[in-house]
Amino acid sequence: MGHYNKQDFLVDGTKTFVISKAQTRIKDIYDDKKEYEKMLSDSIRELDEMQNMMYAHNRYGLLVIFQALDAAGKDGTVRHVLSGVNPAGIRVYSFKRPTATELEHDYMWRTTRELPERGAITIFNRSYYEEVLVVKVHPEILADVQLLPDELKTDVDKVMKNRYKDIRNFEKYLYRNGIRVVKFFLHISKEEQADRLIERIKDPGKNWKFEEGDVKERNYWGAYQKAFEDCINATATPKCPWYVIPADDKKNMRLIVGKIIGEEMKKMDMKYPETLPERAAELQKYIEIIQGQNKK
Repeated sequence: MGHYNKQDFLVDGTKTFVISKAQTRIKDIYDDKKEYEKMLSDSIRELDEMQNMMYAHNRYGLLVIFQALDAAGKDGTVRHVLSGVNPAGIRVYSFKRPTATELEHDYMWRTTRELPERGAITIFNRSYYEEVLVVKVHPEILADVQLLPDELKTDVDKVMKNRYKDIRNFEKYLYRNGIRVVKFFLHISKEEQADRLIERIKDPGKNWKFEEGDVKERNYWGAYQKAFEDCINATATPKCPWYVIPADDKKNMRLIVGKIIGEEMKKMDMKYPETLPERAAELQKYIEIIQGQNKK
């Protein structure tokens, strides 16, 4: 069984991230299916306990962002890692191509509306980072789709640099308001993505997820790799880091993601509200009342 250190995947802006050196597969950190299921179960239970404390403490919120190329496993990771967390304390939002209404607003409007409240975990399956990933690979979106004034969209490089700055400032703002941000890039190899797309086409239970555009976008593989590298380097900070997770093995990926979310939550200075002696005495009286009601 392999071992890992989350520092192996951490990008916090202190060093330059080079995507070609990032692993897409590591040695299994579980021995067999039984151990994997136990490790995942333990992780889910810990996340549920931490979220319960976060809700009671009511000072922090947690925003978890997943970015990846198609078929990297975002949906499955969210489903497996967070399936046991109290549904009342978690929200999941998947952001697809912007609607006409969303395009009428600033590019962060649709995601800002869904930020977590205190005590809750919010998952973004894709996010405002699409605006410096897809839009960077396809700059024609700026000219043809996004309703910006002409003078603000002629220089694509300047638009990207300004958006990186906007995002850094926005995430700093969230941190200062008690909203912690943890960002995952699920890093899949081109070969593994091809296998999964073909499997998706062949499987009647999955081919509804397949879009012809997925094949078209593979022609821009190199451009997307560069876009992710630039984005991560420009927006990774010690307080709002990126984690670049090897995604060729889904089980490893899920275990690592779950562990990192738990470790990030442990950094929060949380505790259950203290029960003062006067309140404890009052609660004891209610116990006696409830027990007395059983005798009636």
